[in-house]
Amino acid sequence: MDNPSEDTIELHEDEEILEVIDLSDTEQTPDDLAEELEDVDFADAGAAADDEGWETGSEMEEAVDDSELTFSRHTGSVFCVSLDPQTNSLAVTGGEDDKAYVWTVNDGEVLFECTGHKDSVTCATFSHDSKLVASGDMSGLIKVWKVESKEEIWSFEVGDLEWLEWHPCAPVLLAGTADGNVWMWKVPGGDCKTLSGPGCQATSGKIMLDGKRAVVGYEDGSVRLWDLKQGNAIHVIKGSDGHQGALTCLDTNKDGSLVLTGSVDGQAKLINTITGKVLCAFSIESVKAKDAMMDEEQSNSVESVGFCKVLPLVAVAYLDGTLAIYDLSTQTMRHRCQHEAGIVNLQWEESSSMVATCSLDGVVRLWDARSGSMVSECRGHDAEILDFTLNSEASIVVTAAGDHKAKVFCLQRPDR
Repeated sequence: MDNPSEDTIELHEDEEILEVIDLSDTEQTPDDLAEELEDVDFADAGAAADDEGWETGSEMEEAVDDSELTFSRHTGSVFCVSLDPQTNSLAVTGGEDDKAYVWTVNDGEVLFECTGHKDSVTCATFSHDSKLVASGDMSGLIKVWKVESKEEIWSFEVGDLEWLEWHPCAPVLLAGTADGNVWMWKVPGGDCKTLSGPGCQATSGKIMLDGKRAVVGYEDGSVRLWDLKQGNAIHVIKGSDGHQGALTCLDTNKDGSLVLTGSVDGQAKLINTITGKVLCAFSIESVKAKDAMMDEEQSNSVESVGFCKVLPLVAVAYLDGTLAIYDLSTQTMRHRCQHEAGIVNLQWEESSSMVATCSLDGVVRLWDARSGSMVSECRGHDAEILDFTLNSEASIVVTAAGDHKAKVFCLQRPDR
């Protein structure tokens, strides 16, 4: 809470003085006071005082809710959210309650539940044509559902699941696991191919827009570019060229010529997918580096990266709350946008230079990458936002958070 004003402090001091005068004027004996105190229920009085204080603070926080709709069916933290790409009218969310729901964003009505999971659902996403939805839990159980019939049409069980992604133009599903393997299936036929990794977690992965290649990052800091048809690695970036810590995130540009990777080592690397060469590495000095509470050896992890769709810019989101906008042509930082808490995820709008972020303080923020200024904020969650997504028009954002809720916000911009 804000520091009280001087007037408030004086008022409180006056009240305390009056209270002392009143007690001294009564000339009550200790026995008199003891008899009066016998009638006081200290437990109830203390609880009431504490509750009253907390309720006041909670009410102040809850008073700000910019959301248009709140989805409250989950009974645990909501870990992931995805919008159907064809109409943007359906969302799927997965949570700590071992459940995933497909629901409509305009009214929050549940279309169907993805039943049968045995652990927290950490991956849930629609296919490119919005006809299928895949849900995967931490134990490695993956299920695919047909949206029209609301029925499960395929399932498979792998090792501990790290990520799940649909092919951009075919009913093909990729999954990365803790043992380093990347699985690829045709759905619902079940034809399977495995891309063997270096024996450590396949922490992040993305299929290129050409549909022929995939880039995968691993716990040992290496990056592999895979030929999906042949099943072999085209390029392997490791050692001094690779990261010195586990990969956390990656993204590709529109034509698939560049990959941007992020790692717990605090660096983002720009890689040419044709040559397999690292073009440059981006990093910043953490604004918390001098914080006595922060481990000196703790790096400022990169949590999310992304390419702007309309300008030669990239965004890199850091654990210390820094959003860095870099110019690709000069490979230098253009803007540094500071958040109040660590950033979880970022997403560029499809047709503008606006980039949205969600962070551990429960707020979605929209930034103009040209000026580095914040355009708007979306508040309403009582806990950290763990995932979010924009619709194709960038008019709404759907969030998933640790307060057991998913929310739909309308993004307000002056030019809309």
